[in-house]
Amino acid sequence: MPIMDMAPTLTELGERLARLRAELTRRGLAGFVTPRADAHQGEYVPPHDARLAWLTGFTGSAGTVIVLRDEAAIFVDGRYTLQVRDEVDTQLITPLPSMEISPEDWIAKNLKKDDRLGYDPWLHTPDGVARMQKACARAGAKLEPCTDNPVDAVWADQPPPPKAAIIPYPIEYAGEESSAKRARIAEAVTKTPAAATVLTMPDSIAWLLNIRGGDVTHSPLPLSFAILYADGRTELFLDPDKISDGLAAHLGDQVSLRDPGQLGPALDALGKQGRRVLLDTSTAASWISSRLEAAGAKLVAGADPCALPKARKNATEIAGMKKAHIRDGAALSNFLAWLDQAAAGGGLDEITASDKLQSFREATGCLRDLSFPTISGAGPNGAIVHYRASPKSNRLLEAGNLYLLDSGAQYLDGTTDVTRTIAIGNPSTEQCDRFTRVLKGHISLSTIRFPRGVTGAHLDVLARAALWKAGLDYDHGTGHGVGCYLGVHEGPQSISRRPNSVALEPGMIVSNEPGYYKQGAYGIRIENLVLVTEPQSIAGGERDMMGFAPLTLAPIDLRLVARALLSDEEAAWLNAYHRQVRESLTPLVDAGTKAWLASATRAI
Repeated sequence: MPIMDMAPTLTELGERLARLRAELTRRGLAGFVTPRADAHQGEYVPPHDARLAWLTGFTGSAGTVIVLRDEAAIFVDGRYTLQVRDEVDTQLITPLPSMEISPEDWIAKNLKKDDRLGYDPWLHTPDGVARMQKACARAGAKLEPCTDNPVDAVWADQPPPPKAAIIPYPIEYAGEESSAKRARIAEAVTKTPAAATVLTMPDSIAWLLNIRGGDVTHSPLPLSFAILYADGRTELFLDPDKISDGLAAHLGDQVSLRDPGQLGPALDALGKQGRRVLLDTSTAASWISSRLEAAGAKLVAGADPCALPKARKNATEIAGMKKAHIRDGAALSNFLAWLDQAAAGGGLDEITASDKLQSFREATGCLRDLSFPTISGAGPNGAIVHYRASPKSNRLLEAGNLYLLDSGAQYLDGTTDVTRTIAIGNPSTEQCDRFTRVLKGHISLSTIRFPRGVTGAHLDVLARAALWKAGLDYDHGTGHGVGCYLGVHEGPQSISRRPNSVALEPGMIVSNEPGYYKQGAYGIRIENLVLVTEPQSIAGGERDMMGFAPLTLAPIDLRLVARALLSDEEAAWLNAYHRQVRESLTPLVDAGTKAWLASATRAI
């Protein structure tokens, strides 16, 4: 069941809040915290875990609601300040921007002395629980874990947990045997030092064991837990109904399949032996850390040991990602050629356009899923960073509009994510100015060379400089990591103003997506995925330098480019990029697209 379909009416929302408050009163709780999360802290949650959407109507990918006896507040970041007011009854739940007031500050201000605030330890990390405990202490209140979730207790038609089959991911795509990965990660675990690590992130488990699943939309993830021991042995905890034919043979005799109910006893065994256990306290469920500590284990807090190796793509994964992006670029170009004709005729809306793009991807015969819900925003809807078209918001693509299209696909050999901004009719001088400033930032980041040790935080300013010179900016990060037939958003690398100590390394894939958004008018974003290249010498230089190579291949709308704002070097980059697009895609696009592609990638 799509989460969007679970949005309650105002009457239903009031009834649900009333039932939850009655349940909290029965338990002696003054309130309860419900994040948009499941036990794995993933980007997408299955319908079973869509508690925030069920309780509030808010369908964004991040947020937290706190329900007290007489008031409730929902906290969202800057991506969702407009959406939350459209979806939530603000007379019952107050929307608050998390960048201005944190849930913890609100807790400290609104709880009363001796109040008991409940939380589900499966849905919060140890780090998050520690912050809430401090907030409760400031109010003289107590934070209390619930053995079962009170939202579940009043959610009569809650969907069942997902049970999609877990299947092997062939070596022809993975590029490295699971046994080699397990030996490598186990060695890293012993150096922390620890005797085992508990893995809770499904993408880490999928990568480590060369498996994929289907428990959530848009990411081929197997919701499961694993314990990797220092000798490379692994216990995989999963619903037996998910075990597909051949899975056990694929995993080998060093990987044991366990029922989820055996996770607790396995953690207890580590504790009774007094073992040191590596755990990522920023992503693991608080339930796991509490169980380990109660049993006597010594926690070693550290990053998920699979995260960084997973981010460094091997040669096979890089080759697969390149193939996926050429295939995807041809499908997108077929769509853009169709769009020019369809939009000129009038009557084209956001949902129809989005569906048409999906049909072009499906025509490749290789599409497994979209990598995220397509952002198809015309005119003012394009200014909503994480907009999602609905029958209520659906707009026509009208002359004078900018059309922002952010989309991606999942293929067995790779994951794509690309944004293009398209002029519908003749763009204004202002639109061309803003677009070209975004393009200048995109080119600046695309062409930078940098030494080892540089992080994305060091580079973020390059994407913003042309906008800053005009007194403009955007409020989202510039780049995120991307998995290989895994999550379209993955860490630990990023390009953002936020501090990040993880250096960019060869083989990492990040997005390059500066933007500009004029509220109520239009939005602009240009996004390519890029590969961090191996260090190479520069003539006359003293240090080898890394750089970025484009993976995404799709035309950038030349109708929006103000040539006078580009330097000759920037224009040369754009011409070279478009030549690469044309040469790579022309053999694959439809016959009717070839002439359009030649014109769309012409030199300026």
